[in-house]
Amino acid sequence: MNAVAFDTLKFARSLREKAHLTPEQAEGMPDAMPEVFASGIPTKGDIVDVRHDIEALRIVTKADIEALRLSARADIATAKSDIIESMFGMIGFQTVAILGAVVALVRSLH
Repeated sequence: MNAVAFDTLKFARSLREKAHLTPEQAEGMPDAMPEVFASGIPTKGDIVDVRHDIEALRIVTKADIEALRLSARADIATAKSDIIESMFGMIGFQTVAILGAVVALVRSLH
């Protein structure tokens, strides 16, 4: 991490004069500031790393979505095929049933 340089004496004076803090409070805050800055402020390199991570995650997510889309299309095509197959089966069964009824009717009339 990069160190943040600032005038601690000027900061302490400003706290005493503008914020009306006690000398102990005003002098303690500048001592703690470098530690806060060092532990919490990301560098440009950190931001670049996060951007790369986000881009990689975006690419993976896009690929996952495309795989799901293809899988859903395949499932829909299979379901459509099954529906058509069962419809032809029902039509065939109905045709046989109707022909059987017609044959039975014709035989009963003779």
